[in-house]
Amino acid sequence: MSTSFPVPLSGAKASTLLWADEESIEHDARNQLRRVSSLPWVHGVRVMPDVHVGKGATVGSVIAMRDAVCPAAVGVDIGCGMSAVRTDLTAEDLPDDLSGIRSAIEAVVPVGFRSHERPVNVRKLQVGRGWDAFWGRFTDLHHGVRQLDTRAGKQLGTLGSGNHFIEVCLDDEGAVWIMLHSGSRNIGKELAERHMSIAAKLPHNGALPDRDLAVFLTGTTEMDAYRHDLDWAQEYAARNRQVMLTLVCNAVRDSFPTRTVRFDDPISCHHNYVATETIDGMELLVTRKGAIRAGTGDLGLIPGSMGTGSYVVRGLGSEQSFFSASHGAGRRMSRSKARKLFTADDLIAQTQGVESRKDAGVVDEIPAAYKDINEVIAAQTDLVEVVAHLRQVVCVKG
Repeated sequence: MSTSFPVPLSGAKASTLLWADEESIEHDARNQLRRVSSLPWVHGVRVMPDVHVGKGATVGSVIAMRDAVCPAAVGVDIGCGMSAVRTDLTAEDLPDDLSGIRSAIEAVVPVGFRSHERPVNVRKLQVGRGWDAFWGRFTDLHHGVRQLDTRAGKQLGTLGSGNHFIEVCLDDEGAVWIMLHSGSRNIGKELAERHMSIAAKLPHNGALPDRDLAVFLTGTTEMDAYRHDLDWAQEYAARNRQVMLTLVCNAVRDSFPTRTVRFDDPISCHHNYVATETIDGMELLVTRKGAIRAGTGDLGLIPGSMGTGSYVVRGLGSEQSFFSASHGAGRRMSRSKARKLFTADDLIAQTQGVESRKDAGVVDEIPAAYKDINEVIAAQTDLVEVVAHLRQVVCVKG
């Protein structure tokens, strides 16, 4: 466990602190962070131990800005995040063969590019409130996405692909948890890309070192439009996870017909989002891209890879980190490199004991493509305390 963090990033203009050794961060990511720190609106940058290169802005970065927001510092999967719930099931209740539970989950939650054949009946499912008001705001979104309402409706309650997952886990006391990771699906991506394109053409962004770092400025119609659509997409992502979690809980409940399965209150957190927060005594716009809020007492979820487990954490309220912590293990190599280096046989070996896909289609998600989650947690003991360590026994991926 390191006690040396945070450390300043060399060559940064605005205050940039790292919860990682500078030399351990890939060259391109370091340069991205320096470019972000040079933006005139940036108050400071905080870098989490799961840091790695991203499009425009670095994954694992927290950026506090004065009267400006950089859409690339949110990312295209607006509102992406985690949800988890502890059940009253224990390891002893689980069958030896977990393929049935995995199949039950896959039967109710479409994965990959698949959608529901028709929108989930949220009233029948008895999940969430304010649905009419939420969908009523769709016609106020960017005109370029308004024809996507049917697709967005069918994708609500779906997983997606890449690093998104649904897992059944065991904590160290043997309690069964359900955990999932997903975001705003195609509608969030479509909104993000349209607003990024608008920002890149604004005159005040003309001299930026990287046009992907284009910003919107407070008090402009472009900022107002982005914040409106961003807020809607963040809510869509949260509702997507809420619907999914309810579907999965029902599937798990139905897998144990001889007993009543009970669930605690769920934990949920975004890790790609914008919020107005008080930082260093100033009201600033804070973007977290691959980072969670870790204010005093905030419960958060920090997953590892599909074979290495995850953590439930409680924030310690570090002002130095802008009240933030990492969002996961973070990739140590690109997807293309992972596909070149590893095979399905490697994936089988590294996910032994986990009921999951083990084919070439998910080799880029192999545990070796990610940083060590235990080292990532150890690097931020001043940011969070561990509430529970989870070990997955079922992992559903697209």
